[in-house]
Amino acid sequence: MLGLLLLQVLASCLWLGHSEVVNSFDSCPQFFYDEIPPNDALNPKNPARICQRFNNSYHYATLYDRDRRIPVYSAYKYEPGDAKKPPEWWMVEPQLIDKNSLPDMERDWILIEQHNFTLDQIKKSQAVLNEYKGLKDLDRGHLCPSGHHFSKERKMASFTLTNVVPQDSTLNNHQWNAYELKTMIKMTKGCNTTYVITGAVPGNTYVSDNRINRPSHIWSAACCLFSTQKKKAWGTITENKKNDKKELEVLSLGELEERLTNLYNGTVTLFDKACPRQ
Repeated sequence: MLGLLLLQVLASCLWLGHSEVVNSFDSCPQFFYDEIPPNDALNPKNPARICQRFNNSYHYATLYDRDRRIPVYSAYKYEPGDAKKPPEWWMVEPQLIDKNSLPDMERDWILIEQHNFTLDQIKKSQAVLNEYKGLKDLDRGHLCPSGHHFSKERKMASFTLTNVVPQDSTLNNHQWNAYELKTMIKMTKGCNTTYVITGAVPGNTYVSDNRINRPSHIWSAACCLFSTQKKKAWGTITENKKNDKKELEVLSLGELEERLTNLYNGTVTLFDKACPRQ
């Protein structure tokens, strides 16, 4: 009986130490095709793997760069729907402050007023909302966009600062927006399940008192599964600046990985070997 009690206490302690900022994506592998994330070529020096949790549910996965204070990529399933866009409750990740902190994303002022964190503690390894306000010609560019989700809750979960980068406003509102809302609808026609990984290549400049990196490129890759076991994959990449082209170029997965390999100086594999490269 005593032994059983000790086991229950131990299990409780392990649960209390459970973190949504994790060493691997084992808590949320469902957002990667075949449950395999991209290879290590994209990994920053000081990474945080975040199973993005809101209202006790996982909604997507993010590899986050603590030093540059931007996400490297966010991975999710493309499941658009008719739910209205929710209020923009911009949130941060408590477990970047303390790995044993609240498991759900939360607004910074709630962490300060209700959980006794300081603003400096929050800012140590992530961006806060005030740092994105007033940036000239730059938007909070989602890697996992609200428009790619079917429910209000999932849309709300996209509004965390661990899921956005400083993105050129013209690009975000025109060419990139068209890719997210038009090209993706066209490319996913007939797909049963579509896995998406969208990322940002770190740049050489910073904003907000040199705290937040401004990416040099924004990219996205998708792998579509049909009911017949047929698969197709594609991607796009563009410099993070005003783009005068009418549409972003749609590339094969292999072409996108080749371009990322050149930018990262290491072989990049986004979907392991599961999706066609041609």
